[in-house]
Amino acid sequence: MKVITFERNGARSYGVLNDDRVVDVGTHLASRYGDLRSVLAAGALPELAAASNEAAPTFPVGEAKFLPVIPNPAKILCVGLNYVSHRTETKRPETKYPSIFTRFADTQVGHGAPVLCPSFSTAFDYEGELAVVIGRGGRHIPEQAVGAHIAGYSCYNDVTVRDWQRHTAQWTPGKNFPNTGAFGPSLVTPDEIPDLGTLTLTTRLNGQVMQQAPISDLIFSVPVIVSYISKFTPLYPGDVIATGTPGGVGDRREPPVYMKDGDIVEVEIDRVGILRNVVQTDLQAVS
Repeated sequence: MKVITFERNGARSYGVLNDDRVVDVGTHLASRYGDLRSVLAAGALPELAAASNEAAPTFPVGEAKFLPVIPNPAKILCVGLNYVSHRTETKRPETKYPSIFTRFADTQVGHGAPVLCPSFSTAFDYEGELAVVIGRGGRHIPEQAVGAHIAGYSCYNDVTVRDWQRHTAQWTPGKNFPNTGAFGPSLVTPDEIPDLGTLTLTTRLNGQVMQQAPISDLIFSVPVIVSYISKFTPLYPGDVIATGTPGGVGDRREPPVYMKDGDIVEVEIDRVGILRNVVQTDLQAVS
């Protein structure tokens, strides 16, 4: 099942993506679950699936404005330097534990929306990633139990303002400009993905492949990441974990390749989908 959050005719809802049509389940379930995060918190994905096969209205996908899959997560946690190829290109040493940083929910945008480059930045970079969405919350989750806590997977582009990332040793500013966390197009439930490790992540800039790696190349696997994070903070339904980006980021190319106004950036993961966004200069961002 592929679940999306969307806007249509000025109204927000959520539903199931079936090829070129959307089943608007949100209008059917709104009295009980106001958004997709509420569905997950209630453990109601089976109810959502059942409603999508009943009398919920459908419409062409072209009429939907995609929103971030989970627009309002309690937490967005990101893993840095989690592919050997990326760690090597950054010349960072091996580490015993995953590097974790945070992104704010209000920085997110959906599939098809513009990602905004501040007018004063000269180093606007892509980072294609696999996103994990928590379905059942918990604390101190054992690695072998992580599967039961995952609602599904999606594509993420952890777009980074590199010049601001480097102002200090802390990454937070460069990772949290408005409209830089692209998330979507859909939440793909685990039953659609028999073996996560066989999937390939590809990032394209204007049609050119810039990053490509199998998910099996993660240094810290999804069970390790989720278990580790749950030891220092409770995880809640709808929380999002971006699992890291492979080598090939624009910043580490010679010469560097940064995104500019009008560029099209795509993050594709087999069986998960294609997240596509256009780059726009944010003229309101004045240094």
